[in-house]
Amino acid sequence: MNSMYLPDKPITIAIVDDHPVVIEGLQKIFLDGFDVKEILQYNSGEDILSFLHSHNPAIDIVLLDVTLPGKNGIEVCREIKKITPNINVLGFSNHSQRSIVMQMLQNGASGYMLKNTLASELTECIKQVLDGNIAFSKEVAIIMATSPQTGLASMPRLTKREKEILKMIAEGETSADIGSQLFVSPVTVETHRRNLMQKLEVKNVAALIKVAMENGLLS
Repeated sequence: MNSMYLPDKPITIAIVDDHPVVIEGLQKIFLDGFDVKEILQYNSGEDILSFLHSHNPAIDIVLLDVTLPGKNGIEVCREIKKITPNINVLGFSNHSQRSIVMQMLQNGASGYMLKNTLASELTECIKQVLDGNIAFSKEVAIIMATSPQTGLASMPRLTKREKEILKMIAEGETSADIGSQLFVSPVTVETHRRNLMQKLEVKNVAALIKVAMENGLLS
C-alpha cells in the first residue's frame, strides 16, 4: 500500500482512548512518523464532544476507540461528524466484529484498525485517510472481504419493546422492576429476556449487555 499523502503543514491528531499506555504508545508513533503540530488526548467520548462544541479546532484526524466509558465509539463517531464533518475519524479498537466496523463506517469513520496493528501499518493507514481514502489494517481488510454474512445486515431487528427492555436490563433493573414500570408481568419480561438472548445468540445477561453495547443497541 503506497500512500500519496504529502503533508503541507504540521497535523493535529486527537486520541480518544481510556488506556494511558495506548495513548503513550500512539504519541511516540505519531511523533516518529509525522510532522505533528499537536496531539490532543481524551479519555472518553464526552470529553472530545465537549471540546468540539466549545472550540473550533483544526483537528486533522481522530483515533477513536470503540469501547469507552459512557458513550461508545460508534455513537461518538456519529456525533463528531455532526459537529465537525471535515474531521477524519479512524476506528482503533480490539473489536474485530465486521458489524462494528460497518457501523463505524456508516456513522462517518474513514477507516478501522485493530490495536494489534504494527506501527508502520498504523502510520500508513493514517496517511491514506489524510489523503482522502478509506483505510483498513490488513486483518480488518480480510474480515471485510471474507465475512459479508456477518455484517450489519445480520444483526437481528429488535422490536421497540425489546429495545426498551434491553436498555432497562443493561441498567440493572430486575424483571419485577421492569414489569412494574411497563405494566406487564415479570413472566412477560422474562420471555422478552429469553427472546433477546436467543436473537443475539448469547447465553447469559452479561454477554447480552456486552453484545448490545458493542453493536450500538443501547443508544
